[in-house]
Amino acid sequence: MKLPELLSQFAKQLADEKGMAASRGLDAPLETMGAKQIGTSGTLYLYALSIPQTSSLFEDIALTLVPPNHVDPTEGLVLRRTTYELVVQTQESLGQAASDTTLVPDVAGFFETASQRLADMAASPESYTLGPAERLLPWLDPHQEAGYVEAREKASAAVLTTIWHDDPSVRWAKLATLIVDFVRQNKRILLLAPDPQTVDELMGFVANALRIGALPYKSLLSRYEVPVLSDASGIPLPELGFEAQMYGFFAKSRANKDALRTQYNRFRELTPILAYKSQKQHDLNEVKLLEWRLLAQLSEYQGKIKDIDKTVEEYEAIPIWKRLAMQAVGKNSETLGEYRALYKGKIPPLMQEIEIAQARIRDLASEATVPKEMRPEYDVLKEEIVRLGGTPKIRELLAAGEKANRQAFLQNKRVVVTTPGRVVTDPLFRRMRFDTLIVEDAPRIPAPFLLGAAGLIRERIVMSGKSQDLFQPGEDAAASVMCWRQQCLAPPSPSSGIA
Repeated sequence: MKLPELLSQFAKQLADEKGMAASRGLDAPLETMGAKQIGTSGTLYLYALSIPQTSSLFEDIALTLVPPNHVDPTEGLVLRRTTYELVVQTQESLGQAASDTTLVPDVAGFFETASQRLADMAASPESYTLGPAERLLPWLDPHQEAGYVEAREKASAAVLTTIWHDDPSVRWAKLATLIVDFVRQNKRILLLAPDPQTVDELMGFVANALRIGALPYKSLLSRYEVPVLSDASGIPLPELGFEAQMYGFFAKSRANKDALRTQYNRFRELTPILAYKSQKQHDLNEVKLLEWRLLAQLSEYQGKIKDIDKTVEEYEAIPIWKRLAMQAVGKNSETLGEYRALYKGKIPPLMQEIEIAQARIRDLASEATVPKEMRPEYDVLKEEIVRLGGTPKIRELLAAGEKANRQAFLQNKRVVVTTPGRVVTDPLFRRMRFDTLIVEDAPRIPAPFLLGAAGLIRERIVMSGKSQDLFQPGEDAAASVMCWRQQCLAPPSPSSGIA
């Protein structure tokens, strides 16, 4: 069987499972006995819901929570289930404690979304990267029992690697070593485990390995859902949640944008003020230059009057030959008086012009004065504006939408940790691509979900798990491959991860 055929077969089986969900009562409303808030992550809230009977719900199922007293309902997602408790992440707060909340699950929608994803992969294989996924055919095709032997013989191939060992600590150590190497090669990794608790424990183990390897695990690693454990392997897990990381990043971004807007507005406020001050300073310099010219002319006239007074006073004592020379150019005792009257008559208008200029100078001096702290502030703001690309770029940044780009943020993470159900049913992963898929406890993961996740991988797949969980020839292949009919809908078994 070829890969598109197997994808179509799995899509049909998931569609059949959707039709059976109603008859099984999986979408029936469920009354809770109480809801206790146990944490928050960004804009999401984590609640432990007590249920009166064993529930058939399983992880990754979306549901609607209807609080009492006509409070608006909110959307949620099942993260973990036990016999009498569900751990759910919600988009709205229900309060610290709430009772009589009604849960309306959407199991049929879960199977329908997964079926549509596989059908889309079968119909449009060119939109996915199905090369590595084809290496899973001998493992997942229920009609190729003999293929398991061949697959085990080729387990060391570069595209498909398997790690089988009954001791989880041994497997996880090998997986952590691979992940550290892949991260150093700048590969994008999708890390999967069958249930949220195993996902959290494995994430803590990997984070510790990255920390030991001197790698910034907080910026490299992201848990797509809200972690259900508070810590693992000595690593606080809530800070590794995707929602918490994105909320912190965009909160900081908004704070930076607010600070930038404040700086830009202050820059726009100071620019015309300083331009006005600069123009007034230019006018002040012109008026001072005019005053200097008027004062120089006044000083010249006063000097000439002083020389005339001195000449008249000493005229009789001047030698005759010098007086004759003065008379030759029209300077005698009579004409000197006329010159003196002429120069003296020019002084009053000059004094008026000087007074006008000095009054204008006093006005301009106050208008052109820049407060001593304003100029350094403007210079700092201008330097920052230039560094960011100028005012057009600043306006573009401030006008950009505030909506968080979840895909872009998740693509910046080197290691994304989640469950196969979320990969197949969350529309965000429809557009995501990874270099490597690492699957822990692979035999416990439903074949359709494993194949759906493998369709997002470009280069390599690594599967690990207990050797005793491997399908053995002679068993019911279809029942083994479609194990999600038994495992996913049955009460949960204790986690096999490392505490």
